[in-house]
Amino acid sequence: MINHNVFIALLHFPAMDKEGRSIITSFTTMDLHDIARPARAYEINTYYIVQPVDGQRMIIRKQIDYWLSEEGQKTNPTRNEVVKLVKLCYTFEEVLEDIIATRGKKPVVVGTDARTYPNTVSYKWLSEEINKRERDFLIVFGTGHGIPPSLMNTFDYILEPIYG
Repeated sequence: MINHNVFIALLHFPAMDKEGRSIITSFTTMDLHDIARPARAYEINTYYIVQPVDGQRMIIRKQIDYWLSEEGQKTNPTRNEVVKLVKLCYTFEEVLEDIIATRGKKPVVVGTDARTYPNTVSYKWLSEEINKRERDFLIVFGTGHGIPPSLMNTFDYILEPIYG
């Protein structure tokens, strides 16, 4: 695994609505396949989906279990490999705890946002840091209208926005 030191997380909670209120967003099938595929292609360690709603978690778990089943493997063997990377968590804190439990240390947390922050870093800088293989990195993606500032302010770095 090339990027054994890189983890990604998709947060359905906490998330914001367009007025900036804290909400929980719904899972979509794209959340599973369309993020897990590039995670597999880039040999990311683990892809975490953070979803605290039990009904939503049942849907996610059902899809994961299907692709890991014998029937799912026969239907699409490559999807099985992709879905093996996915871990379902209730909270962002659970993600951090899982990484610490498996790697023995807290990762450098890198958020994503459409705004810049004082601790914004470039893609080049992050790529160079990852390639040193000295530290673990957790790259966090938001849903809805983004990750609440109260959580963004706890991140070590924020990845520069994509413009255009």
